[in-house]
Amino acid sequence: MEAEELRNRGLRACLKADSVVLEIGFGRAEAPIEMARAFPDRVFLGVEVSRKRVHRAGRRVARAGIQNLRLIHATAEYLLERVLPDDCVSECWINFPDPWPKKRHHRRRLIRPDVVGQLARVLEPEALLHVSTDHPDYAEWIAEVMATAFDFVSLHDGRWASTRPARPETAYEAEFLAEGRTIAYFDYRRKKAAPLPGTPPEAAR
Repeated sequence: MEAEELRNRGLRACLKADSVVLEIGFGRAEAPIEMARAFPDRVFLGVEVSRKRVHRAGRRVARAGIQNLRLIHATAEYLLERVLPDDCVSECWINFPDPWPKKRHHRRRLIRPDVVGQLARVLEPEALLHVSTDHPDYAEWIAEVMATAFDFVSLHDGRWASTRPARPETAYEAEFLAEGRTIAYFDYRRKKAAPLPGTPPEAAR
């Protein structure tokens, strides 16, 4: 599916749903495929910047006969800024985004204030956001960015957890763990929107 089709026709027309589970940068697509199988009543949307990966994963989805997962070729920024409407994502996964380790490339990192702001816009109130990284410097970066993201509340007492949340293990994750790397898992809940001034209590529920 092309980004422009989703933008022009909308979620309801393209996906037969008003809300989706979103994975940004699905890589080899193991996680969204397994989650779509496990939760046939939910609609999943994966976005990937590599067209080759989209085509390969699309063939796997078609062979498996999975009907509740759609894949789209686009940058995460374009999808969030130009395609998805407000309050349409019930859960979002960002597994091992490129850490862009060189300092001059840090501005390319996906987890940054402007992108987090767009995530807050598209996530439903109380929706979940999950991010993971094997890169220690990027983990510190994510923690700092999310500490100022006032639309989100962490689900952990510390800055991140060392235990994977309830999702399938990805191929990259298995490789990282086999190499002895430590993985940081970040999990957040989108805060409820504050009621407008003068809104009656019963209307704000």
